[in-house]
Amino acid sequence: MTTGPSTPRAAAAALVRRVQAATPPGRDRATDALRAFAILGVVLGHWLVTALITDSGTLHGASPLQRMPQLAPISWLFQTLAVFFLVGGEVAARSHAAARARGTAHHHWLHARLGRLFRPVAAVLAVWTVATAAMLAAGVGLDTVHTLAKLVLSPLWFLLVFAALTAATPLIARLHPAWPCAVVVLVDALRFGLDAPGWLGWLNLPAGWLVPYCLGAARARGAAHRRTTGWALLLGGATATAALVLCAGYPASMVGVPGAAVSNLNPPTLAAVTFGLAQCGAALLLRAPLNRALRRPGAWTAVALLNLSAMTVYLWHQTAMMAVTATGWFLAGPLPGLHTLPDGPAWILARLAWLPVFAGALLVCWAAFAAYEHRRPRARDRHGAEPEGTGPVADEGNPARPAVLPHA
Repeated sequence: MTTGPSTPRAAAAALVRRVQAATPPGRDRATDALRAFAILGVVLGHWLVTALITDSGTLHGASPLQRMPQLAPISWLFQTLAVFFLVGGEVAARSHAAARARGTAHHHWLHARLGRLFRPVAAVLAVWTVATAAMLAAGVGLDTVHTLAKLVLSPLWFLLVFAALTAATPLIARLHPAWPCAVVVLVDALRFGLDAPGWLGWLNLPAGWLVPYCLGAARARGAAHRRTTGWALLLGGATATAALVLCAGYPASMVGVPGAAVSNLNPPTLAAVTFGLAQCGAALLLRAPLNRALRRPGAWTAVALLNLSAMTVYLWHQTAMMAVTATGWFLAGPLPGLHTLPDGPAWILARLAWLPVFAGALLVCWAAFAAYEHRRPRARDRHGAEPEGTGPVADEGNPARPAVLPHA
């Protein structure tokens, strides 16, 4: 057995070689980089703008954006869901086309595609069902339990919308993004211009995220490849968003702010859609530089490994933050940046210092639950369909399968 200081470096080098060997030569690595960017944006965004505050024995959520609205630009950096839906639409359209070419039925393709998406959800729900029952049995207040459960469960809305769009991929594949965008325009005009009922805004939940999903599907069929398209989306989307915020009264924050009358995210508004179009434009322009940068084996290995456990990271990052928050409270009482009111620069600096601790807790969650995201593929399932990543066209959603990559 090899020992000594060179062992970690040798292990890392061996891991890089295995990832390189498992990667198809023609793979569009920028797709995986954009997905990793989107996931990390959501995680860091939640960690930076979500605080848990105790008040008279009750735990409730707070946000620095509530008391420091000048920090709204932070939400522009970390509200990255449009990029995820862009990549998701492209990957699903390509995967479905490949499945049809192999003669795989749609429901078999969908079952395989959604399996990896929802297997990790079962683990989260099981753990939090037990945790909720234990807290209630211990006498924890309903308001506190509700606050914690909401933080865990609220990200699941994204999975439900994503699953619905994935199921409709054959219908969406040739739908122009202008159609769902027109729905968002109409709904916002009715809500904000004609005082229509607020529930009407929830029509924007599928329509708003359908816009970037359609853009991704368009790219899969050969459209939206020109740099002029990327520049048009970036400049047009940014201009439209600025006009909506400055002239039409839309919130500057691209995430929800507690107590705000209108949220750009729940449900999505036209400003969220135009901002997402600008993000999609930037993503299209960055594809070529990203592919060049990811020729470096080390950079590509980091992106591939994050993609391999993307759902685990997404589903458990709030639990990791809450675990650190609860542990800190029991060990040391109120701590700056963790339990204190997010109302000034001191809180921001303290919260930044806690980010590595959150990341460490998330690593523990990953070690415990990443296996639920993976299942070793068989050469051919009982319906005769090749599993994702093993057919003539490797599934872009699975950069390196658990069968060939270690759970490092």
